[in-house]
Amino acid sequence: MNRERSTEKLKQASRLAKPLVLGSVLLGLAGTVAAAPKGSLFVSSEKDDAVYVLDGATLSQLAKIETSERPRALVLDRGKGLLYAACGEGDAIDVIDVTTDKVVKSLDVGDDPEMFDLSPDGRRLYASNEDDGLLTVFDLDSESKVAEIEVGEEPEGVMADPNGKRVYVTSEVANMVHVVDVTSNELVANIVVGNRPRRFALTPDGSRLWVTNEIGGSVSIIDTAGNQVVGEIRFAPKGFRAEDVTPVGLVMDKAGKTAYVTLGGANHVAVVDVASAAVEDYILVGRRPWGLALNRAESLLYVTNGKSDDLSVIDVAKRRVQRSAPVGRVPHSVVVYE
Repeated sequence: MNRERSTEKLKQASRLAKPLVLGSVLLGLAGTVAAAPKGSLFVSSEKDDAVYVLDGATLSQLAKIETSERPRALVLDRGKGLLYAACGEGDAIDVIDVTTDKVVKSLDVGDDPEMFDLSPDGRRLYASNEDDGLLTVFDLDSESKVAEIEVGEEPEGVMADPNGKRVYVTSEVANMVHVVDVTSNELVANIVVGNRPRRFALTPDGSRLWVTNEIGGSVSIIDTAGNQVVGEIRFAPKGFRAEDVTPVGLVMDKAGKTAYVTLGGANHVAVVDVASAAVEDYILVGRRPWGLALNRAESLLYVTNGKSDDLSVIDVAKRRVQRSAPVGRVPHSVVVYE
């Protein structure tokens, strides 16, 4: 959910003073001009209006990149060396050059961009606009909107299918996953899932789409051929009430063998066997784990803890936290630059 937007006019005035541009005018500067080395971590901080750059080996801070208001979702285009940050209260997606740690442009993708994804070819960006109930299709070459597609209320998670044919969007209020055809930019299916769906993961063969249901305390498993729910995973870490279990973040390893789910108020990450959809383990982390990312070797899992303002590093083989480090106020998402 968004913070109260009662000061919208003041924010609009602020944006006029520091206009959003679609060219190469710099909107924000990092604390250093040194390029982020490979293995660095980028973490968005909702309350600091910044993206922090951490050394992947030591977790020491390398840079603080000032962004538009309330950065949350992060997506890295490794081929272009660009990091995209959705800034909901800045009504923009900021573009960061990871070779200079600078915001180089700000994209107008509509009001309150929540989550987003890039097309497989990196030419289009798909963003959910929570307040307006839209999925915005944005062309990155021309830096212009291609389409605005009406979906359910409070859209959140977005995933572009690697085959380049579909985009999936969650609606928190409608409790649905919307399926969009990218050729026609039209809705082709609406799939009822659990209560307050949030994020996605797709099996490597593309046959199963997993979606976390925050209030439902579950993961729905969708058959992508038939666009229907074929399974559900529920979580029960010891010592927590059912209402504390609020799954949000979700990542699956490249082989499609193991999935990891952040459980929000339950302060754990669940380890799930994909083939059997069985929960194998729970790993205690910080308070309200939210975002997560695997390193390329899939030996480490990085988890942002929004209420303890830190980052947990999990040893995947041992299934326990190896170490943790503070990282701004209300860290939201993390990506690994390798």
